[in-house]
Amino acid sequence: MIKITDTVKHLIIINVLFFIATYAVKQYDLYDLFALHSYRSPNFRSWQVITHAFMHGDINHLLFNMFSLVMIGSSLEEMWGSKRFLNFYLMTAYGSAIVFLLFRELHVMYLLREIPFDQIKPILNNGLDLARNGKQYADSNLSSASFLVNFSKTVGASGAIVGLFAAFAALFPNREMSLIFVPIPIKAKYMMMGMILISISMGFANFSWDNISHLGHLSGIIIGLFLIKKWGGYDFNRWN
Repeated sequence: MIKITDTVKHLIIINVLFFIATYAVKQYDLYDLFALHSYRSPNFRSWQVITHAFMHGDINHLLFNMFSLVMIGSSLEEMWGSKRFLNFYLMTAYGSAIVFLLFRELHVMYLLREIPFDQIKPILNNGLDLARNGKQYADSNLSSASFLVNFSKTVGASGAIVGLFAAFAALFPNREMSLIFVPIPIKAKYMMMGMILISISMGFANFSWDNISHLGHLSGIIIGLFLIKKWGGYDFNRWN
């Protein structure tokens, strides 16, 4: 029987309540209010760095993250204790969000690299008005930048979940695990390497149908490994 530790249980309850509220409170667009927007967006609010980690796009997104939280998080909470586990969870969730915002800004600045700095804000605001009227920029870079700022947003606990997985793989590299959709035992260290490669390759590919924040996943892994190294217990000799 799977044991669910206290902090993991409370995190699941909070995530489920946010998900229910998103669809139950019709008079407010909670998804838009609590999802993480670009800081240049008129919809950006400082609390979104926190609240986005408790929002999910659909029931499958929620179930996958909460299942992963139970399977990995409970083991780590038992080993670390509730306080350290919660600190780790929040630091990876919010750290990956800050990295996401930073790289999103660099991406926008790259797309608008030929635009004078003082004209960027008016252009992006104009892009929002054009999009509302069903029109697009003739320049694809301007269209992409306007979309990233005004319409692209991120939700989910994935940054924290992959951070927990990175910690688990660092501490127990030879522990065999199975993915839900690939029921074949794979050592945690190989699974983490695969996750890093997928995050990098899919992040650069930038497929139009792919709405996963691969950069958020990668930053969650890096932050998780950094914390494990900082706290001790991370030993590359275990990977042999």
